[in-house]
Amino acid sequence: MTKLRGRSLGRRASALERRVGVRFRDKDLLKLALTHRSYAYEQGGLPTNERLEFLGDAVLGIVITESIYNEFPTLPEGSLAKMRAALVNMIVLADVAREIGLGESILLGRGEEMTGGRDKSSILADAFEALLGAYFLDRGIKAAQKMILDIFMPRIRGQVEGGTTIDYKTSLQEMAAAQLGSLPDYQISEAGPDHAKRFNATVYLRGTAFGTGEGRSKKEAEQAAAKIAVERLRTSEEPPPEQEPARR
Repeated sequence: MTKLRGRSLGRRASALERRVGVRFRDKDLLKLALTHRSYAYEQGGLPTNERLEFLGDAVLGIVITESIYNEFPTLPEGSLAKMRAALVNMIVLADVAREIGLGESILLGRGEEMTGGRDKSSILADAFEALLGAYFLDRGIKAAQKMILDIFMPRIRGQVEGGTTIDYKTSLQEMAAAQLGSLPDYQISEAGPDHAKRFNATVYLRGTAFGTGEGRSKKEAEQAAAKIAVERLRTSEEPPPEQEPARR
């Protein structure tokens, strides 16, 4: 495997391993998992973490699916699907990445570094999946499964103990109707190739942009935008002013 370079990356990667509670045999796999395409491009075309992200997404999906299937034998298929969607999405994965301090270890290009890339949800979520894919290759499915469940089992049980998964779009619709007498309006844009599309959603209340989110599907982006809007409504002293509807 090609050797990858990075300022103090060895120390940062070792600190990351300690925080997560894992140890890689092949440190180059770990470095590859942390290599964002912006850095790879600036360094003359190094390998990126995108293939590992693809693999990690599949590993995460099967581990979470098997876990909730076994953990909750009486839940119907629809409830299991909702639970998996609430656990495996960009919002949650980015939050997990922040909890383990993943952002400080990612190799970024100068442009991404200057625009806050270390805390960008899409970069964090992708790097976390790449980390899972690398650990799967390095240690096998049992070790990857343990890593995933150590992180996600409290979230899995917390969802059921809380009674239901959180649907921010529904919550926002109910809050907006009750507080503002209006309904949310979403605008979607997309970017990227067909195999790696990114969607951006902006939710408008009374014609005012009140939350923006990103996701790998329109639904995920809308949920991310709705989450921000819900949190703003919960803390806002004044509703957004009346404005003309945004032009599409």
